[in-house]
Amino acid sequence: MRTYLSEFLGTALLLAIVAGSGFMGETLGSGNSAVALLGNSIATGAGLYVLITLLGPVSGAHFNPVVSAMACKLGQLQVKQMLGYWASQFSGAIAGIWLTHVMFSLPLLQASTKPRTGMGIWLSEFVSTLVLLGVIRLGESVAKDRIPMLVALTVTAGYWFTSSTFFANPAVALARSLTDTFVGIAPQDVWGFVLAQVLAACLVVVFCRAPKAGV
Repeated sequence: MRTYLSEFLGTALLLAIVAGSGFMGETLGSGNSAVALLGNSIATGAGLYVLITLLGPVSGAHFNPVVSAMACKLGQLQVKQMLGYWASQFSGAIAGIWLTHVMFSLPLLQASTKPRTGMGIWLSEFVSTLVLLGVIRLGESVAKDRIPMLVALTVTAGYWFTSSTFFANPAVALARSLTDTFVGIAPQDVWGFVLAQVLAACLVVVFCRAPKAGV
């Protein structure tokens, strides 16, 4: 339960950081999307670094169903544990969005009206997920102590070099459909994101190999 609670709280705080900084950036930037995205990306990267550093020793700090799937393939999680992680991540992501709404005195229940769709967006999410999982996998092999920094910097950069702003996370995509703020995604567009993310994860998992005993 300690690991599941860690995944729940970590994912909830991550979504609160993402949604809260997006709302704050858009509000203080008077609708300037560049200012909002800058604040959003910096806050998300900084928050991720702290969350992964503190919660990594507890649960691995996945906060992402595709990361947990890769961990399961590598023998770091059993299937039953992975399902528990998924439940914690999806519920935590939704809780984080609702927490943001309460903090900023917004309606609790919302649905986004922001369209994010098209081949370019879907390809962007496919590439984003490949990059994120690749960084984590390579980081575990050559720079395990720097994983928090590597992931945080990758996500910060991803906000700016991808057309989809680097969701790379099915739980995040679903939760962001429940907020009509700067970071929202129209509910009908979520499935394109999730499909691209799952396809990328499947590709990575196919090439993942669990380390041999004693290596």
